[in-house]
Amino acid sequence: MKAVNSKGQLSASFFAVAVLLLTVVYGLIYRPIVLEQPALALEIVFLIASAIVVSQALLMGHTWPQLINAILIKLNRAFPIILLLFAIGILIGSWMVSGTIPMLIYLGLDMVSVQHIYLTAFVVPIIFSLCTGSSWSTIATLGLVLITVGQVVNADLAMLTGAIVGGAYFGDKLSPLSDTTNIAAIAVEIEVQQHIKAMLTTTVPAALLSACLYFILGYVYPTTITSDQMETLTSTKFYLTSLFDFNVWLLLPPVLILWGSIKRWHSLPTLILSSIVASILALMFQQVSVTDLFNTLHKGFNVEMLSSVSSDKMTLVYGLLNRGGIYALIEPIVITILVFIYVGTIDQMRVIPTIVSSLLHKVNNQKTLITSTLFASGLTNALTSSQYANSFIVGEAFSLKYKEMGVPAPILSRSIEDTGTMIESLVPWSTTAVFIYASLGVSVGEYWSWQFLSLINMAIAIIFAQLGVQYLWKRTKRNDS
Repeated sequence: MKAVNSKGQLSASFFAVAVLLLTVVYGLIYRPIVLEQPALALEIVFLIASAIVVSQALLMGHTWPQLINAILIKLNRAFPIILLLFAIGILIGSWMVSGTIPMLIYLGLDMVSVQHIYLTAFVVPIIFSLCTGSSWSTIATLGLVLITVGQVVNADLAMLTGAIVGGAYFGDKLSPLSDTTNIAAIAVEIEVQQHIKAMLTTTVPAALLSACLYFILGYVYPTTITSDQMETLTSTKFYLTSLFDFNVWLLLPPVLILWGSIKRWHSLPTLILSSIVASILALMFQQVSVTDLFNTLHKGFNVEMLSSVSSDKMTLVYGLLNRGGIYALIEPIVITILVFIYVGTIDQMRVIPTIVSSLLHKVNNQKTLITSTLFASGLTNALTSSQYANSFIVGEAFSLKYKEMGVPAPILSRSIEDTGTMIESLVPWSTTAVFIYASLGVSVGEYWSWQFLSLINMAIAIIFAQLGVQYLWKRTKRNDS
């Protein structure tokens, strides 16, 4: 490989980052807004960006085998995510054909207050994700139920999605069962409870403010049900009960998810076990054949398996329930693969460590150090689409500096999550944002401004960094540092 001086390495690193940013701006912003042409698919955006940075790497002297090896290393780490996406698609299909999701929708239509639907959509995912430690599972299951209820009662789906995602991320961020929470603690070499304690300072105020805003939204943008919508709601409930046999056993699949989380089972086998149980329940209680079940797991559930009745009201039910299957999340799977081609290439070029190291040279006080961590974490996650990579890259780069300047290690781990984890759902090309769109049908461009938790959390983190606020209470344990 050709020798590259430090100044040349830094310039090359900024160029590699600029390639992605410019491609995103052109494909996702300039084309639709200025040129009034269709936006580029994310797959094309990353194909273009990857082709350019691969060419850049080759010109810098990196060999093709080196690049392929770096890409394969990243894809190997992404493989569990890909398997999880396949499993979630199967889970959705099995929960549909078993009647689990339809029953939860029915209960939601009965129990959810239309006036406070946005607040409910924020609070319920908090509880579920705190128990499971998984934002993705929460969004794919309870989130799907809430968005379906919102469709029936004519709620604003962008606001609803923002609330659902925020609630799911609050629980994921503060749950001791969360993988990202544990990874951030491991990366900084502290106990997970120290990490969670530090995060309470920024995340709890953000959650309280978000809850107040969602409560107010219910009055500023009231969801009123007209007589036609009331008829639709009644018809939807009628068709759900006519299509499925509802009983308490259908709650077993989500109970298994909760139990598996409490017992610290691995996510993938837990999802598969829940899908198997849901499939058995479908054959026991619903009027589906083994062939219908296999078709559901393959290509998703279709209401026509249970009824050939055609009406305007049934068309709505079709739209609510026809989903799932092993290919349901194929788009985020493909995008994940393409993203990690880009990520593997810039990793071989050491782009992120070079940029982060350049930031540290200008840090001379604690406020600047914490603020730099916040920006570095947000940038790293946005570029790598991986909180795992972000935690270790930023954690390793900043740990020594935090010790030198006497800043407690939990502040570092908290800062990694305050922008790293929280920015995931707001970056259009991230696997999380693509997953949310595939699961709920609402794009990041529609819901980002209503995802109050992340926006407020990141703002509070930056403000507290500038004010020198590390904890909202006096620390009593010396090992926090």
